Amino acid sequence: MAPRKKTKTQAARTRVKSRTARRQKPSAKKTGAKKTGAKKTGAKKTGTKKTRAKTPRVRTGTAKGSTSKAVRKKPAKANSGTAKPAAPKPSKSATASPRRKGASSPPAKARRPIAPTRSRKANLHRATLAQPRPAQNTGRAHIGAMYETGLARNAANYQPLSPLNFLERSAQVFPEHPAIIHGRTQISYREFYARARRLASALKARGIKAGDTVAVMLPNVPAMLDCHYGIAMLGAVINTLNTRLDAQALAFILDHGEAKVLITDTEFSEVISQTLKLAKNKPFVIDVEDSEHPGLGKRLGTTDYESFLAGGDPEFAWSYPSDEWNAIALNYTSGTTGNPKGVVFHHRGAALMGYGNVLAGNLPRHPVYLWTLPMFHCNGWCFPWTLSIVAGTHVCLRWVRAKAIYDAIATHRVTHMCGAPIVMSTLINARPEERCELPGRVEFITAAAPPPESVLAGMADAGFDVTHVYGLTETYGPAVVNEWQPDWDGLERAARAAKKARQGVRYHALDGLAVMDPQTMDPVPADGETLGEVMFRGNIVMKGYLKNPKATQEAFAGGWFHSGDLAVLHPDGYIQLKDRSKDIIISGGENISSIEVEDTLAKHPAVLYVAVVAKPDEKWGETPCAFVELKPDAEVTTEELIDWCRTHLAHYKCPRHVVFREIPKTSTGKMQKFKLREAALALGD
Repeated sequence: MAPRKKTKTQAARTRVKSRTARRQKPSAKKTGAKKTGAKKTGAKKTGTKKTRAKTPRVRTGTAKGSTSKAVRKKPAKANSGTAKPAAPKPSKSATASPRRKGASSPPAKARRPIAPTRSRKANLHRATLAQPRPAQNTGRAHIGAMYETGLARNAANYQPLSPLNFLERSAQVFPEHPAIIHGRTQISYREFYARARRLASALKARGIKAGDTVAVMLPNVPAMLDCHYGIAMLGAVINTLNTRLDAQALAFILDHGEAKVLITDTEFSEVISQTLKLAKNKPFVIDVEDSEHPGLGKRLGTTDYESFLAGGDPEFAWSYPSDEWNAIALNYTSGTTGNPKGVVFHHRGAALMGYGNVLAGNLPRHPVYLWTLPMFHCNGWCFPWTLSIVAGTHVCLRWVRAKAIYDAIATHRVTHMCGAPIVMSTLINARPEERCELPGRVEFITAAAPPPESVLAGMADAGFDVTHVYGLTETYGPAVVNEWQPDWDGLERAARAAKKARQGVRYHALDGLAVMDPQTMDPVPADGETLGEVMFRGNIVMKGYLKNPKATQEAFAGGWFHSGDLAVLHPDGYIQLKDRSKDIIISGGENISSIEVEDTLAKHPAVLYVAVVAKPDEKWGETPCAFVELKPDAEVTTEELIDWCRTHLAHYKCPRHVVFREIPKTSTGKMQKFKLREAALALGD
């Protein structure tokens, strides 16, 4: 049985890596009637000439075991009901708001994603645990004249989904409840809402408008929370910068995202100073100086954040987005080659992700949330917006240190927090003098590599209940959760650990989660053994990659988002990751491209061949491990190669282990990384 399993693994990995060249592209055919600006009249269907061009075949789902039928759609007239009804313009009195500008009416032609191509066999039957159900048509179906006539959208019955009203509601309902705590600083929801409106007002006065990008280089401080609302209140787009990146990567992001304003903390003045010299784009710089930690660096701009905020109007009349499909955030994800890709979030996805987090994270009313997860990671998994739904309290933490975490939990009675495995290691390995007794159990949500059983046991003993989630930047952060079943509590330790190691099932806000063959788009059997690619579908999947239509089209091929992660599907519908097709290493919650590290090492004059793989690490989850084959008669030490990497890469990307050996290759010269992964696993600590 073992050789058979190994063959499946290699075959699945080969299919995933070659899918770009062989994958079916989505069909560009458009079906249905043309849209017109005419009013819907509920016109009768008429006979049409039966030609393939005008009567596209579509599949209709049938119960499992029955025969699916191919039917022909009769094209409707241009005004027969497939077109969106024109919305009447409401009067000013109907839409005026004393606190903000209301959306007068939806656009005449709302932008919608292209209708996905239906997969071949996956859509022939209704969904089971192993078979994802078909996607809904993204166009508006004709459901009969009675339900279309006189029932158009208008300002009274339709508003675009957006997380912006979460803050407004909490400010109205719980104005004096603490929204933000940062050291000795405490900000109520009334003040939080006013600060966001001040920021929007001040940015507008600076010339920022809808569709502009505002970049922020900030740690977990109150200004970062202001930015998640104030920037979007203008229809502008927040671009949170990874504070661990080097100047070259940051300069690319500022140029590619066309940032008009850069709000930056003085702690990062050195790298930002270098960034601004490298960038062709020259944004207006606003300095943030943390009142709790002054003097961390020098100012680079002409104004500081609090002064800029003071010039704004706390009663600024902000607007909903004109369309919920409008962009709200831009996040850059590590690519396997070349520059990072800009992932675009929309208002609809951010709003739905907020609700999804409340359910998956088991958030009650007024939770107290400690910020150990960087807010630059997928907008803090959308928790800056999520907390406002339940009027929770944000406890900011500039640096992740064991004593600071324990003190904050005890002082503010923290109930929830998120973080990478490194945060769990920090907590359970804290010295006795850094610890303190917790006031209650703390819900801890972690992503990246599944935590080992020893870590889970240590967290439980320390007072933390761990929930494992999985997702990507392209899915607004976590979109899969390991929903714990009560009867698993009675399992033996090894069996319980096996359940914990699985990524789980889809979020409530995610429409579809599947493990499929990326070439045929067939679901893999739910046997816990057959490898396939994890695919996502729904409203919490990104809008696409900024200025990269080719990558966007490839990512959405077949009507699903292709994650590049290999997994198996268990009989109970839970997925479990087994490998990463793109060789991304997840270390401390950060994505590290193995190819980027390999390219850097390959430039060293002593290196002939190099391969970098992930090595399991109890503290970081995974770390880069480099296997190096030297040139004849060349000599170099491990320390020299690591120093070489630290000179050319961000430090967290550098390998922690270097092994000098001949690199195994196939007959065609391709490096056999699966053998190197086994070797890295055998290295120990």
